[in-house]
Amino acid sequence: MKTRIGVLGIGGVGGYFGGLLAQAYINSDTIEIIFIARGATKNSIAQNGLKITTDTTESIVFPALVSNNPAEIGTLDVLICATKTYDIENSLASIKECINSETIIFPLYNGVDATERIKTLFPKNTILQACVYIVSMIESPGVIKKIGAYEKLFLGSSTVPISKLEVLQSIFTHAKIESYLVENIEETVWEKFIFISALASATSYLNENIGGILNNPSNKELYISLLNEISNVALAKGVKLPNDIITQTITKLEKTPHNNTSSMHRDFLAGNITEVKSLTGYVVVEGFKYGIPTPNYQLILNELTNNKK
Repeated sequence: MKTRIGVLGIGGVGGYFGGLLAQAYINSDTIEIIFIARGATKNSIAQNGLKITTDTTESIVFPALVSNNPAEIGTLDVLICATKTYDIENSLASIKECINSETIIFPLYNGVDATERIKTLFPKNTILQACVYIVSMIESPGVIKKIGAYEKLFLGSSTVPISKLEVLQSIFTHAKIESYLVENIEETVWEKFIFISALASATSYLNENIGGILNNPSNKELYISLLNEISNVALAKGVKLPNDIITQTITKLEKTPHNNTSSMHRDFLAGNITEVKSLTGYVVVEGFKYGIPTPNYQLILNELTNNKK
C-alpha cells in the first residue's frame, strides 16, 4: 500500500514544497503525491504540469493526480494544508471525505491558531505544528516562482511520537526539502509568526517593501513597535521566547532580499482577499484578552480593514 500524501493549496508554499515531493516520488512504489486544486490552477497542472522557477533553475513536475473531487482523491494518509488562513474551514470541509481518523494533518499556515481551528473540525486526528521560511509566490496558474536560496521547514508536536515524525521528515529529506524536527515547536511557530505578522502589517499599511521598511527611520520605528507589541502578547500567553527575539527578528529581515514584500501586501495590491484577520487582527484580539496594549496593531488593523491604504 502506498502512502498517499495530499497537498491542499498549490500556492507559493504548497506549490513549491508539493512540487519537490511530486518530483521526488513520481515513479515511487511507496509514496503517492496528490495535488488538491481547482479552477485554472487545476486545469493548467493537468495539461502542462506544475512549473517551478528559481533564481537559477526551472522545472516542470506532474503529481500522481490533480483534482478537487473527493471521490477521485480517495482517503489520504497525510494531508499537507497550505491554503490561506481565511480558507482553513471551507477548504477542509470540501475534502472531508478524504480524511479519516488516521489521516495526519500537517498545516503550513502563516498564523498560530491553525492547529486549534483544525482540531475543532477533526478532534480525533493527529495534527502537527509547523512553519516554513521561504519567499515564493504564484506567478500565474500552475506556475510557482521562488526567490532566493533560503528555505527551511520546521515541524513538531507535543503529542505525536518522535518515530512518527521521523518517518514524515524522511519523506521530506528524500525530496531535498530542508526540514528540522523541533522539540519546542510552539516557540518556533511563534518566532515565525512574530516575523511574518509584523512584516505583513507594516508592509501592507505603509505600502512599502522590506527595503522601504528598513531604510526609512520612521517606518523602521513603526515596525519595531509592532515587534514589541506582538512579543508582549506572546509572553502574556505563556510562550517562551528568546530574550533577544526582537533583535533576532530584525536581523532575519535584514537578510531577506530588500525588494521583496509580504504575501499579504501582495494580496492587497492585487485586490485579493487578505489574511489581515489572522496576521494583524489576531494580535489585537489576544492583546485585549490578556490586557496587553497593542495601539499600533489596532491602528493598522483599522486602516487595513477600512481599505484606506
